[in-house]
Amino acid sequence: MKTLAIFDLDNTLLAGDSDHAWGEFLISEGLADAESHRQQNDAFYAQYQQGTLDMTKYLEFAVSPVVGYTQTRLAELHIKFMQQFIDPIMLPSAQALVDSHKNRGDICLIVTATNRFVTEPIARRLGVHDLIATDLEYLEGVLTGKISGAPCFQAGKITKLKSWLETNSEQPEYQGLTLENSVFYSDSFNDIPLLEAAGEAVAVDPDDKLRAHASKMGWPVISLRQA
Repeated sequence: MKTLAIFDLDNTLLAGDSDHAWGEFLISEGLADAESHRQQNDAFYAQYQQGTLDMTKYLEFAVSPVVGYTQTRLAELHIKFMQQFIDPIMLPSAQALVDSHKNRGDICLIVTATNRFVTEPIARRLGVHDLIATDLEYLEGVLTGKISGAPCFQAGKITKLKSWLETNSEQPEYQGLTLENSVFYSDSFNDIPLLEAAGEAVAVDPDDKLRAHASKMGWPVISLRQA
């Protein structure tokens, strides 16, 4: 039976947060005011770390400087974003972990709260089979700045994962996949609901709250940042 290997992205497979990095990229491109955008971006990130983040408000803020941009223009920006902000935080050990699962015949899936625009090219770079993320709304190929559907955050990750499993159950490659026969890797206490629902939980370079919970639950703790 195939194992479903599920990965959080930010601060798990990456040595940093792609959503926060996107804000810094917008500033570097002159698309957002440095002082006000950085202040708000940092405040939202602090709320995420505290578990009090309103993900809908944050995601709308994160893409607000590029509302009205076409998908073509956004893709051009993302190439620069990858080169300048994502490549430096890619982790060879994370790539090796993904590859080890693929070599065993497992299905590798990233489940992230960060929006699909930011994360889809990163998921392709990592070579995972699929991505579950927060979706953004486009009208006639233009970004509206609104979220499509519910955010993929905290318990929402379980909802979206179960929907993904149901939707893909008839695809030959994904047949037989279950949450019970899965392993989930994450750094964040925000992911405790999915960590507890997965067949196996692994804390990766965890924050203090997740480290304490992992110790209590007897979950393994690993690092992808140590050589």
